[in-house]
Amino acid sequence: MEDTTELNTSKLGTKKYWDNFYDLERKNFKENSEDTGECWFDDNDAELNMIEFLEDNLGQYNIRSDSSIMDLGTGNGHLLFELWESESFCESKNILGVDYSEESVIFATEIAKHKDLNNKIKFQQADIFQEDWNPGKFDVVLDKGTLDAIALSGIKVGDGKSTIVEKYSGVIEKLLQVNGVFLITSCNFTQEELIKIIETDSLKMFDNVRYPSFEFGGIKGSTICTIAFVKTK
Repeated sequence: MEDTTELNTSKLGTKKYWDNFYDLERKNFKENSEDTGECWFDDNDAELNMIEFLEDNLGQYNIRSDSSIMDLGTGNGHLLFELWESESFCESKNILGVDYSEESVIFATEIAKHKDLNNKIKFQQADIFQEDWNPGKFDVVLDKGTLDAIALSGIKVGDGKSTIVEKYSGVIEKLLQVNGVFLITSCNFTQEELIKIIETDSLKMFDNVRYPSFEFGGIKGSTICTIAFVKTK
């Protein structure tokens, strides 16, 4: 059976593309401090839905107002800034955005300083697949389109037969506390495909965000999906 979780490669999966992208966004920001860059999946209100999901599930597992939070592939940090401004998680002492693009991290840090949030939200450049990378464990880990971009890289690991996507759940397990929650939004994978990619013996789906669906050729679906997983052990 064809593996539908393996996508064709694209420049959107390369570090060079994102370094150039965020270099341009930084230049735009310097000219206009109100221009804080693109908000991915804005048409679907993905950020709002992710934040509302966390707010609706306060008290579930490790979702608390003082939860430690990591955003994987943070880009311009927009999701974390919106999360902080919601005031539901402003008691957190550990909010970290991570990206492998140096330009992304520089840009997000500049925005944080402009918003006077540089003491509240930190940003770090890192290759999350490096075995010696150890930022600690978090209560909540977020992904808004990062797995989508990773899947477009086409990178093989180990014996050259495994894809980097197949290593992703191991990264999430490494980052989460027991009872920690991983909340992911994707436009490239269906809910069923994400479950196949993420679920392990210790990572289990516990809920999802409901988006408007469409029907084509007798098959129902949506253009985006957001799913929450919990680390059970």
